[in-house]
Amino acid sequence: MATSTEQEIMAEVKIPAGVKVTKEGSYLVAKGKLGTVKKDLLKVPVTITIENDKVTIKPYGKRKRDLAVTNTVRSIVQSMIKGVEKGYTYKVKVIFAHFPISVKVKGKEVHVENFFGERSARVARIQGDATKVEVQGEDVVIKGPSLEDVSQTAANIEQSTKIKDKDQRVFLDGLYVYSREEGM
Repeated sequence: MATSTEQEIMAEVKIPAGVKVTKEGSYLVAKGKLGTVKKDLLKVPVTITIENDKVTIKPYGKRKRDLAVTNTVRSIVQSMIKGVEKGYTYKVKVIFAHFPISVKVKGKEVHVENFFGERSARVARIQGDATKVEVQGEDVVIKGPSLEDVSQTAANIEQSTKIKDKDQRVFLDGLYVYSREEGM
């Protein structure tokens, strides 16, 4: 009978200078010059330890699935660190051929007005407290330290102008994400 030596699965993320990563209960918190990003990792089957300038991630098991979970958590931690250090910017283009669309930011909502001549505005929610949305001519620029919040806000805006019951090849009006960048 052959015995196999199982290697221990683990991942490490280096914390750069100017970024502070702490653990508050089940939350992992990254603080940097652009703000704070919190992520709840209660339901993820890994052990996270923070020592010196490294975040160490160890899964509970040693299977292929545990390696995948470990790499996912590593990617989440890396994007949190990159977010508080550089930030994220998504750009959404306003495109219309039929009725001129106007976009307005009101509090924690984005209002898309005059979409196909509709009387009521279509509303998209802005996710997260640190996410900033501004309208610059034909573009809507979404900025923030949390990749999850910035991308979800852009998706909400894009989904608010989804066209139903019409040929989407002809009716191309709407708001579409065209740029995803690091940095604010």
